[in-house]
Amino acid sequence: MESFIFPLLLLLLVLPLFLASRKQKRAMQEMQQLQNSLAPGDRVMTSSGLYGTVTDSSEDTIDVEIAPGVTTTWVRAAIRERVSPESEDTDVELPESLDESEGIEKSTGFDADETTAKTDDADEVSEVTSDADKATTSVGADAGKKS
Repeated sequence: MESFIFPLLLLLLVLPLFLASRKQKRAMQEMQQLQNSLAPGDRVMTSSGLYGTVTDSSEDTIDVEIAPGVTTTWVRAAIRERVSPESEDTDVELPESLDESEGIEKSTGFDADETTAKTDDADEVSEVTSDADKATTSVGADAGKKS
C-alpha cells in the first residue's frame, strides 16, 4: 500500500505543472499565429490598449495607423488582438439641444440660479477669513516676543 502513495503524490504534483505548461505553450502558439497572419487593413489592439489599422508589416515590426495620417511602428509582439470595428465603437451620442441650465437642474437637482453665492454670504466668508488671519498674525507676534 505504501508503495502506491509515493508515485501517486508525485503524479499529483507533476500533473498540474505539465497541464499549465501545455496551456501556456498553446497560448503562445495562438499569439504567434495571430501576429504572423496580420495583413494591411486589419484592425488591431496593442498590448497598451491602442487601437489602429495595420498599414504595413515587416519581419519584426508592424506599422499601425492610429489616426488619419498618423502611423506608428510597433514590434509584432506588442499586438495583442485583432478587433472588429463593432467592438471598439465606444462613442456615446449626446442630445444636441440641451439647454445648459436645464442640464444642471437635471443632473444635480438644483436650479442654476440657486447655485450662485449671494453677496451677503460672500461678506460673511470674508469676515471669517479676516478674523482667522488676525488670529494667526497675533499668534506669530507672540512667538516672536518670547525669543
